[in-house]
Amino acid sequence: MNTLKVDPIDTNYSLKERIHTSLRQAICDMNVYEEGVNLRLDERKLSEQLATSRTPIREALARLEQEGLVRIVPRKGVYIVRKSKAEIMEMITVWAALESMAARLVTQRATDADISSLRTIFATFDDGEVRAHIDEYSDANISFHMSIVDMSQCELLKSMTSNILMHIRSIRARTIGDSDRAERSIIDHMHIIEALEQRDADLAERLTRDHALGLANHVAHNVTYLD
Repeated sequence: MNTLKVDPIDTNYSLKERIHTSLRQAICDMNVYEEGVNLRLDERKLSEQLATSRTPIREALARLEQEGLVRIVPRKGVYIVRKSKAEIMEMITVWAALESMAARLVTQRATDADISSLRTIFATFDDGEVRAHIDEYSDANISFHMSIVDMSQCELLKSMTSNILMHIRSIRARTIGDSDRAERSIIDHMHIIEALEQRDADLAERLTRDHALGLANHVAHNVTYLD
């Protein structure tokens, strides 16, 4: 079962900031849409893992609730937020807009070496056996999309995507093995890379947006476990 994996806190920050950062990263690293995932957070266990009292943990959880990552239910506990199907559809639409603009910025700002590095992400999948390595490909797929946002060199854009990234990443990982999505995905990625290499901003933006909206279409017609 997928469980929360909390990293040791970084001593370079204040205690409150360190706890918040550690918990936030652990939550973002989870696949919250995996079947059987445990969404409830145990304050006592977190206190043991972080070697600190519950008070700063509660403060960090309150901050995470404000960020939309957890939900605090009085007398019941704290739960990592899993979005409804309608909310996921909306988030994918927003992601499509943000990532497509990131792709446009990549054509203007990224170096040739940066763009070329996108090809190396998929170098081990050239044998056409993507489905035989679906878990590895899922990780590569997510890395590809995160890299485009990062290479945009736009800090505000990266900040705007951070709160929805957990859900987008998780739903991509959950759906990448459906039907022929993995095979079609890698073809889309190669076309996007080619547009970026050609510095064709309009094409790169359109292909990236259409690729993301393809995920929205798949979720709309095939995902039932979020209803």
